[in-house]
Amino acid sequence: MSDLTNKRIVLGVSGSIAAYKSPEIVRRLQDLGAEVRVIVTNGGREFVSERSLQTISKNKVHDNLWDKEAELAMGHIELAKWADVIIIAPASANTIAKLCHGRADDLLTTVILATEAKIMIAPAMNQQMFAASAMKDNLELLQKRGMDIIKPGFGEQACGDVGEGRLADPLDIAKQAADLFTSSLLSGKNILITLGGTKESIDPVRFISNHSSGKMGMALAHACIQAGAKTTLIVGSISVDIEKRAEIIHVVSAEDMYKAVMKKINSQDLFISCAAVADFKPKKMSKNKIKKNDSPMTIELIENKDILATVSQLEKKPICIGFAAETENHIENARIKLKKKKCDAIILNDVSKSEIGLNSNDNEVHFITKNKSEIIEKNTKQIIAEKIINKLANYFFKSS
Repeated sequence: MSDLTNKRIVLGVSGSIAAYKSPEIVRRLQDLGAEVRVIVTNGGREFVSERSLQTISKNKVHDNLWDKEAELAMGHIELAKWADVIIIAPASANTIAKLCHGRADDLLTTVILATEAKIMIAPAMNQQMFAASAMKDNLELLQKRGMDIIKPGFGEQACGDVGEGRLADPLDIAKQAADLFTSSLLSGKNILITLGGTKESIDPVRFISNHSSGKMGMALAHACIQAGAKTTLIVGSISVDIEKRAEIIHVVSAEDMYKAVMKKINSQDLFISCAAVADFKPKKMSKNKIKKNDSPMTIELIENKDILATVSQLEKKPICIGFAAETENHIENARIKLKKKKCDAIILNDVSKSEIGLNSNDNEVHFITKNKSEIIEKNTKQIIAEKIINKLANYFFKSS
C-alpha cells in the first residue's frame, strides 16, 4: 500500500453529520505518515468538536477567515501554500456548490481558491440530494477542473434512508490520497539497494563499524516503491524503520553484503550502493574475547571486496549508482570515485556537516555523472530521495 510519509494535508470539514468521522480520517492519514491540519466550517462545528480534532491532529484547528492573529501572516495563503493535498471530507452539498461558483466567503473556500495543491472531494449527504441533477452537474464540473471525487458509499443513512451518499470509509479516503503520490515512473523495474553500515568483527563482542543510520537508503527504497519498482533491500546495521513493502535481506559484514548482492544482481535493472560498507576488516578474528593488558594492541587490517566496483564491471550489469560520503575536496573526490569504480552516477554528500551528516534527518547532495553535476539542495532525506529517483528515472530509463 502507498503511504503519505512527509506529505502535508489540509482536511476541510464541512457541515454534514458525517463530520463526526473526521477525527478518524485524521488518524488514518497520520497512520500513513502525513502531517494534518484541519479547517472546520461553521456547519462542520455543529457535528464535531474542534478540541477532538486539535488533540488528534496535534495542530491548531483553523475555522475563522478573520482570525486577527493568523491573518497578520496571511494565514489563508500560508495554509494554501503549505498543503500538498486538500481533502474536503465530508463535503456537504452546500460546500460543493460554493466551490463550483468560486465562492470565497469562509476560510475553507478561500484556501481552495488560493492553492495549487491537489484537491479531493468526499461527498456526504442524503441519498436523494446526492442523486439530484444539480449535484451530478456540480461534481462533473469539479472533476473537469481537476479535482478528484472520492465516491461515497451505499447504505443506511442517519435519516433512515438507504442509498448512495454515505461518506467513504476513512481508511479508503487515506489510501486514495496516498495513491496520488504513487507513479509508474519505474513500473516494471527491479531495483536493488544496499543500506546501513557493516560490522567487521574483531572478537565475539567487538567490531569495526561506522555511524550510518540507513535513513537515506530507506528513503530511497520508499521513493522507488512509490515510483512502481519492485525493490529489494540488503540491510546492514540501521536505526530506522524497515520499508515493509520491499524484499528484505539482512546482513552483518561486508562479505555478507557482497554475497547477497551477487546472488541478486543478475535480475536487477538498477543497483544503488547506498550502504556505508567498511573498506577494511581485521585479518583475523579472535575466537575469544580479547583481554585488556598493559601491552599495546595492534589489529592488522585487510581490504574488503569492493561491491560497487565489482558490480559495475560485470559484463551484463544494471545501471550502477554509488554514494560518496566526503569530508573534503568533495566534487573532485566524487569524480575520482565515479571513474575508478566505473559506475554510472555518484550521489555526493558532505558528511562533515552535522546537519546533513550520516545520522541527520536532512541531506544535501550532488548528482554527478560523467558529463554533468547537479545540486539537490538541502531538504528532508525523503524529499531528497524522491528527487534522486526522479533524476535517475529520467536520465537512465526515459526511453525504456
